[in-house]
Formats: sequence, C-alpha cells, structure tokens
Amino acid sequence: MTSPRPPVQIVGLFETHLTVANLDASVRFYEELLGLELAYRLQDRHVAFLWTGRQGGSMLGVWEAGTAPNTMRLHVAFACSLADILIAPARLRERGVTPLGFYGEPAEEPVVIGWMPAASLYFRDPDGHLLEYVAMLDDAPRPGIGVVPYSAWIRIVSAS
Repeated sequence: MTSPRPPVQIVGLFETHLTVANLDASVRFYEELLGLELAYRLQDRHVAFLWTGRQGGSMLGVWEAGTAPNTMRLHVAFACSLADILIAPARLRERGVTPLGFYGEPAEEPVVIGWMPAASLYFRDPDGHLLEYVAMLDDAPRPGIGVVPYSAWIRIVSAS
C-alpha cells in the first residue's frame, strides 16, 4: 500500500465574497473609503470584484442580495502595514466610520492579539460585515495577555 501524496500547498487566500444589500453603495464604500480598485463589474449578475492590494494579488467580490431577510454578516481581515493600522482610527473617523476594538466597542487605537501577535483594528461596512485591518508583529507571542490596546502592548514589550 502506498502512502498518499501530500496535498497541494496553499500559498494564500486569493478571494473572498460578501453579500450586500446595495451594490452601488458597497462599491462606493470599498473604493472611496477603503481605496480598493474596481477590477470588474457584471451588472446583469449584480456583482463587482475589487482588488485588495496589487492587481492580480487578491480580490473581494460583493454580490447584491437586495433586501432579502436571509442575510449573513461575515468577517474579512485586510493585511496592512503596522504604520497604516496606527493611523487607521483617525482615517476611518474622517470618513464617518467608527473604529472598533476586539469586542466591538468604539476604539481610539488598535489592539494587539497576544497569541499571534498581531495589531488589529475593526470596523463595519454598510451591510454590517465586520472588517479588520491586521498586521503581524515581529514580537514573540504572549498568549497569556489576551487582547490589549496597542499602547499597553508597547509597555509590556518594552518592560521585558
């Protein structure tokens, strides 16, 4: 009996999709507020694809479901630089979007998820999907601290 060959190696996530109530409003949100570039739109299918990062790298598909009562709210995390995550709360507020902490509370700064560790900031799109800016940190993981504000993480790392 021969052993099975290893699975195909996955090197990243290429695309993810969200359902939205209003395609035009969602495309505006993702283009104007988040700076994503429209890759392609199929009007007859009520779908648009937006590049996340460089063209051909990865994309977000938004599909208009209209006002159907069966909607789902999902989560998408966008990889960003730490520098951009640190300025993101102000940039989001300038655009009328409330930055959120790990537990959904309004936030003034990103949080750090200790087990990863990663700096993270959350917010919602017009359909209530939970979006996240995230940057992996070079520090050693500290699962015991849980989730802390970024400023607290800096104090913890500096003290050790």
